[in-house]
Amino acid sequence: MKEFEITNENVGQHLSSNEKVNDTTMKINARGSITYEGEYSFLRFQRRLPHPTETIWKEITDPKQLSEWMNTKAIINGKSGGTIDFVNTVSGFHTLGDILVWEPNQVFEHEWHIAPNPGLPQGEPNSIIRWELEQDGDSDTLLTLTHSHLSKSISLRFAPGWHAYLDRLEADLDNKELPDWMHRFGQVKELYSS
Repeated sequence: MKEFEITNENVGQHLSSNEKVNDTTMKINARGSITYEGEYSFLRFQRRLPHPTETIWKEITDPKQLSEWMNTKAIINGKSGGTIDFVNTVSGFHTLGDILVWEPNQVFEHEWHIAPNPGLPQGEPNSIIRWELEQDGDSDTLLTLTHSHLSKSISLRFAPGWHAYLDRLEADLDNKELPDWMHRFGQVKELYSS
């Protein structure tokens, strides 16, 4: 198993001087890792968010909220054994899947089957996304996002994408202007290049 981890300590060395973390630029809060195991890879991100789990649960399961920060039209049949049907308005990816775990305010795990399309001619048929929320103190939440069973080449494309989406989630939670996804993706892409 090979693991590639992005931490706050090595983020700064990959940014141009005008992207260095300071009071006026968006803080890069990267704790993403890519783990390679056999024919698959696994992405893992953690964010400590100063919001209660109930608020974050709504952000990741409410179609209206998802449309704002994740650029996604979503239909979610919220229950274990339910289904998800997402269409991303940036990439056009159409994603379907069964909900594997639905534990409100704790775990939302679902299949993430992307249909073949021009950007992914073979689609991405086997991946699974797991959102875990853990209360951390009185009002903070530790969010862990795991995207597993990805093909290796796709993981390098999806890692900066998830990083950018999580930055947008944080901004949305904090009632701040959401960073442009494409711009943010470009800023963090080289962090996930090997």
